[in-house]
Amino acid sequence: MSVFLTLLLLAAMGATLFMLVKGIVTFLKTTEEDLKSGADGPSASSLKQNKAMFGRIMFQAIAIIIIALLLMMKGGN
Repeated sequence: MSVFLTLLLLAAMGATLFMLVKGIVTFLKTTEEDLKSGADGPSASSLKQNKAMFGRIMFQAIAIIIIALLLMMKGGN
């Protein structure tokens, strides 16, 4: 069981890294026009950045839960 959780942890960590890089790339592609068009609500770039941030936080939470499960299993032995 711990091998399975370790593999899931690695997958969650990889997904976290992927979403972090995706968010940074989206941030770097933000143009001055995107920043100045605040009257019409959030720009498409801002929405992409928020989606990437939410995904990163979600995968980090999954990784923390898996770590907690692994520690509980280790403490039980």
